[in-house]
Amino acid sequence: MTFTLLGPDEKPYPSTVPGTLGGNRRLRIYGRLDCPSALRALARGHYSSHRVFFADEATARAAGYRPCSVCMHAAYLDWKAGA
Repeated sequence: MTFTLLGPDEKPYPSTVPGTLGGNRRLRIYGRLDCPSALRALARGHYSSHRVFFADEATARAAGYRPCSVCMHAAYLDWKAGA
């Protein structure tokens, strides 16, 4: 099986390993795949067309995405302090 992940340059690339983080291309947020906020948005149908996946947190940040304040609260506070 092949998965499509986003790289630090925001270009998609094929991977044999699934991403560990999901993100929203429009909002430029990334978080855990089990994030309650993202799961609610997916259930409402307002999220899947903007969904992207990252191999790790460093790649997501390099692509210009910020951590989710719900599921990655500590990372979000670190990001906010540095912004």
